[in-house]
Amino acid sequence: MSKATSAGIPRSGLVVGVLASAGIAASITQTMVTPLIPQLPTIFNTSASNTAWIITATLLAAAVAVPISGRLGDLFGKRRMILILAMPLMLGAIVCAMAPTVEVMIIGRAMQGLGSGMVPLGIAMLRDLVPKERLSSAIATVSATLGVGGAIGMPIAAAVVEFANWRALFFGSAVVTLIVVAAIWKFIPTLSAGAAGQRFDWLGAIGLTIGLVSLMLAVSKGSSWGWTDPLTLGLFALAVISLLLWGMWETRTKDPLVDLRTAVIPRVLLTNIASIFVGFGMYASMLVMPQILQMPAETGYGLGQSILAAGLWMAPAGLMMLVLALLGGRLSDARGPKFTLVLGVAVIALGYGVGLLGMGSTWGLLATGLVVNSGVALAYGAMPAIIMGAVPRSETAAANGFNTLMRSLGTTAGAAVVGLVLAQMTTDFHGVPIPSEAGFRMALILGAGISLLAAVMAACIPAAAKKKSATATSVPLDVAAQKEPALTK
Repeated sequence: MSKATSAGIPRSGLVVGVLASAGIAASITQTMVTPLIPQLPTIFNTSASNTAWIITATLLAAAVAVPISGRLGDLFGKRRMILILAMPLMLGAIVCAMAPTVEVMIIGRAMQGLGSGMVPLGIAMLRDLVPKERLSSAIATVSATLGVGGAIGMPIAAAVVEFANWRALFFGSAVVTLIVVAAIWKFIPTLSAGAAGQRFDWLGAIGLTIGLVSLMLAVSKGSSWGWTDPLTLGLFALAVISLLLWGMWETRTKDPLVDLRTAVIPRVLLTNIASIFVGFGMYASMLVMPQILQMPAETGYGLGQSILAAGLWMAPAGLMMLVLALLGGRLSDARGPKFTLVLGVAVIALGYGVGLLGMGSTWGLLATGLVVNSGVALAYGAMPAIIMGAVPRSETAAANGFNTLMRSLGTTAGAAVVGLVLAQMTTDFHGVPIPSEAGFRMALILGAGISLLAAVMAACIPAAAKKKSATATSVPLDVAAQKEPALTK
């Protein structure tokens, strides 16, 4: 960052703290509903298949919001878009808190899903606000908020569900978001947009929305509808056709929503592909561990923990991400983010090995979570650093949002595949089919295998291009001459 652009910018520590708080607020909303899932059919007097849409709506809204809000951030300013996204996050919480029916609850959760775009936008802002020597650690710290939010959200939500009215969860979420908005308004400066003057690709946004919604609906609901059901197959077909047409349009339009010419740069392309595998590998543990912790001890492999106790056992693993983020940033500075990414996914695979040995005890699962999330912290901090070092500043938010979308696709696929494994490998418990010990072990083996594939993919990422001079910016050589965004007067 040049001296001219740094005038008036707050201390980097304050910037990172505020943007990290925004990430925590957004990620808490993703996990805080988890302890409510078994109670939702009773709360709204409806079927479990209907209440499942409360989760699905959040995933769909997030998938659409992340890439589109990233491009809007490049066009109109990242700070402005973060503040705009905070509004549905806050209003959606209020809608959920007052929801009289499941339909209203689904609408509220969809609104909250739109707030997921805050995290990649916050990471992209760091490139404009933080000195180069602190950038890697700052990126890793804000990326770690995805795990920290889950670590905080799960036990707090479980405690509220157990000891208070569930609606307090959402009122509390609205208050937290309001505090974050005030902090961003007060401490984060307004920067000129990197792609100001370009047009927004509405046709591209519509095409991507149709493709993503079709794909994620088919993946997330295929197990319940049936993978060969005409609706599932029709959605897969619509997704393929829509995304192919979208890709053709994006390569021909002047100002694309996602510049696919940049996206096919080997360093960017392989990072995005690796992100899908990382998302899969990370989410497998999040599905397996809570179930084993809460399953009755009479099964012989369940640990019989309450919802609150399970959340508390998992909390240190989430907090570990924040601790490892600082180490990951320093490691990226010393060896490069590619090295950190390869190491991170290798550690995730090692964590699943620990899980196979220690799934019979709470301490064993705690160790599993600590190791897996250590790897996630390293990987999640490295991926945005690789992406932002390979794209022009005018595409920072859009490229980072697209990378976040790839991770989300990986987690959705992970949920579908692991869910299918656990649904097929069951045992009878008092007349009720439940996932078997062999099913859980197979899920852990899958997580390890996918993580190893991610490590191989990450190892194939080309090295960063060398700078022309010691004063060159962190952007690639062909865009290093572009002007940095400056503070608006």
